[in-house]
Amino acid sequence: MTADAIKTIEKGKAVLGIEFGSTRIKAVLIDQGNRPIAQGSYEWENKLVNGLWTYSIEAVWKGLQECYADLRDDVKKKYKVEIESLAAIGISAMMHGYMPFNSKEKILVPFRTWRNTNTGKAAEKLSKLFVFNIPLRWSISHLYQAILNKEEHVKDIDYLTTLAGYVHWQLTGEKVLGIGDASGMLPINPITKDYSAEMVKKFDELIAPKGYSWKLFDILPKVVLAGEDAGRLTEEGAKKLDTSGHLKAGVPLCPPEGDAGTGMVATNAVKQRTGNVSAGTSSFSMIVLEKDLSKPYKVIDMVTTPDGSPVAMVHCNNCTSDINAWVGLFKEYQELLGVKVDISEIYDRLFNQALKGDADCGGLISYNYISGEPVTGFTDGRLLFIRSANDKFNLPNFMRAHLYGSVGVLKIGNDILFNKEGVKVDRVTGHGGLFKTKGVGQRILAAAINSPISVMETAGEGGAWGIALLGSYLINKRKDQSLADFLDQNVFAGDKGVEVKPDPEDVKGFNKYIKSYKTGLKIEQAAVEFKK
Repeated sequence: MTADAIKTIEKGKAVLGIEFGSTRIKAVLIDQGNRPIAQGSYEWENKLVNGLWTYSIEAVWKGLQECYADLRDDVKKKYKVEIESLAAIGISAMMHGYMPFNSKEKILVPFRTWRNTNTGKAAEKLSKLFVFNIPLRWSISHLYQAILNKEEHVKDIDYLTTLAGYVHWQLTGEKVLGIGDASGMLPINPITKDYSAEMVKKFDELIAPKGYSWKLFDILPKVVLAGEDAGRLTEEGAKKLDTSGHLKAGVPLCPPEGDAGTGMVATNAVKQRTGNVSAGTSSFSMIVLEKDLSKPYKVIDMVTTPDGSPVAMVHCNNCTSDINAWVGLFKEYQELLGVKVDISEIYDRLFNQALKGDADCGGLISYNYISGEPVTGFTDGRLLFIRSANDKFNLPNFMRAHLYGSVGVLKIGNDILFNKEGVKVDRVTGHGGLFKTKGVGQRILAAAINSPISVMETAGEGGAWGIALLGSYLINKRKDQSLADFLDQNVFAGDKGVEVKPDPEDVKGFNKYIKSYKTGLKIEQAAVEFKK
């Protein structure tokens, strides 16, 4: 394996995938068999500036360069070789948000991320205009909200894109975007595989009185499908990525994608009747539909797979951050006692302890709302743990309540799909931090959505591996080979992972928990209204 990896890297046959997550930028290098052979990462955090969540442009490039440098170090440590050339590169990032640039390629306002929920008025008006659910975090919501706010910069917009689209543009010079990421900017027409011309026209007519020099279609990135040409690494782009100067230009890049699309690829969930759940800092479920839903739902977003199939998405702003904070507290207590324990061991022990708790968590409730949560109607959030004197307060129930809380909003959204719309799935695959402790996150999620959940050994590879696979698809697909077939035949080869079926008692307990959870949203609202 080592000798093969060395040969792959030396001959420039390896494929690189880089994904900008909410808290970590990750790079994965894969071989010709689509197996990871090296990794790199860089930790970063969003900042709240003037009431809006953002990452600076400087942080984007520092993060990319440090992540790539970490990958180089891993390659040199493992294989004693240098990366000089690559077969393909893929860039992925958290979806949605707002990155407007002027004609001099200067960003006009700080990057507004998916986490911002200040776009309520715009999203509501656009949803009515388009007769289509337009979520708060979508790029078109941010744009229209800036117009409603009469922000001075809007008149100077020359280009509007996402984080993945921005980095790809700077590396290649190409203003393009993968269809999955593009579907989080503006609705996609499933027939034309492009932005909805009808909605673009409606938007242009809506803002015509403002007299802007631009039209919507002109400032958006060109939509491209998985497997299509999306440009090559320029000399300038190579220097921006690899500050050591070793990486050569000319490498083909696949279409830049969002983290939802790469999650679908990494879990082999791009076929109809398949789905996946990504559970980390935020969480979202993606179900590839056989047919359209009967009507628009405010809590369900319609996006696409990287090859353009319609997907019903339930997106939750919050997932594991509150659990992470509690685990950190337990670690502090251990250190106070002078006991050195690996953080991974603490997670494993506490997560497994949760399985010993009551199916309904003994009455305990957790709200993990670090930020707003649109599915339940919150534009702002407060972290809450609630118990009454009669509840069974112990460690197993405490941990189980927080695990339930991490996917509680996800359950509320998916209950609409499965119970109201009768959507059918053959397989749902989980990936992300919630599933690192074997079997626990699976069992909790299976109870939440009352469906079997599979987790593959590759689940921990995440979106960086997913975008690397899209890079591999670009250069290795056979003529007319679909993305689904490429994944089935070239990557997963029949591997469906380890499946956990829902336990009836767990399902019953979760349903009892979620009933109290919904009632308790009044408490969450009161906490939000209370100003510290």
